[in-house]
Amino acid sequence: MRVAALIEYTTDKDKIAAVRPTHRQYLGELLAAGKLAISGPTLDDWGAIIVYEAESVEEAEKLLQGDPFHAAGVFVRWTLRPWNPLFGNKALLPG
Repeated sequence: MRVAALIEYTTDKDKIAAVRPTHRQYLGELLAAGKLAISGPTLDDWGAIIVYEAESVEEAEKLLQGDPFHAAGVFVRWTLRPWNPLFGNKALLPG
């Protein structure tokens, strides 16, 4: 199942910048393992949306908690929701 995480970030931009490389490496590992559907930051610096591929919401929560951004306190609040994508335009997604 896909689980969408809406994640609010800290306002500490220096902390975000310092941890971003390991955060992105972690997401790359999830992508390679088939555990990440799509992810990216919001354009207003509020946070990010990450869609995990997981057996349950609990598994998705563990993936979120394994993220270096979580360990460093970049993620300050989040909500996880099972998500059922019905339509998509591959031309608009990153390649």
